[in-house]
Amino acid sequence: MSTPSEPGDRQAEPGLDAIMSERRQLISLAYRLLGSLADAEDAVQETYARWYAMSDGQREAIASPGAWLTTVAGRICLDLLGSARARRERYVGEWIPEPLPESTDWISGRRGAGDATSDPVDPADRITLDESISMAFLVVLDSMSPAERVAFVLHDVFGYPFADIAEIVGRTPAACRQLASAARRRVRTSQAPPTPAARQAGIVREFSRAWEAKDVAALVGLLDPDATLVADSGGLAPAALHPIRGGELIASLLADLAGRAPGNVSFAQRVVNGQPGLVAQEDGVTTTVYAFEIAADRIRHIWAIRNPEKLRPWTDS
Repeated sequence: MSTPSEPGDRQAEPGLDAIMSERRQLISLAYRLLGSLADAEDAVQETYARWYAMSDGQREAIASPGAWLTTVAGRICLDLLGSARARRERYVGEWIPEPLPESTDWISGRRGAGDATSDPVDPADRITLDESISMAFLVVLDSMSPAERVAFVLHDVFGYPFADIAEIVGRTPAACRQLASAARRRVRTSQAPPTPAARQAGIVREFSRAWEAKDVAALVGLLDPDATLVADSGGLAPAALHPIRGGELIASLLADLAGRAPGNVSFAQRVVNGQPGLVAQEDGVTTTVYAFEIAADRIRHIWAIRNPEKLRPWTDS
């Protein structure tokens, strides 16, 4: 018979390190499902709360704690996605996923390619982890139904088998396969062909210079004629409430904004959701994060996140 552990003894919770090591994977998953780092952290906290609410005997009876935690986190996210639709109806202006800074170190997390429990899948159907945090990708995810999003992210991004996904979404494995397939078609239809990162960075740099110079002609040359600019302030900062469409209109608007910007505003190129982006700061405080989608050497989409609640990871402490 084992003796009781002393307070502070690391053996007091068998497998504690293994349980806590799942946290990065869970946040990585929850962010892709929810599009919000804050909501992802809350979902994972709730997942662990449910784990520790069980008795020791109940926890010891779980053969795979990691799988249990993923299932619970997936269900929590599925519920949150359903309620998010109602919250979005009260959101002021456009809603854009929360941008991630370069320093975020939990973006990886897919199970190994050799995992015997994963469904076989054509590598061409796999979304890489870097692609799966791009703003363009997250915006497409946000257009999906909650069940589609969960099935697609769990399978195509993290490699979970449909049998496990079925337990989370409450549908059959075959139905989950159809959900993921429909989501995959939507991603393929909406995403632009990839542009090399170095070329993206060069275009963003040229864009920044043209913007600061208030060079409308140069901006028009960098923007796709059908480009869109979407801003998200949540009503907490000045921003357009609806998308702005058309390269010439966007160029004129940006030049006007540059002319009215206070002298303490600075722009810096930063990695935003794994891709080249821009960050605007006033006196060291981040006021806007810009993410881009580039196709055929033209900027096709600009997302401007101005909601200060979404810029928490970007503001210097």
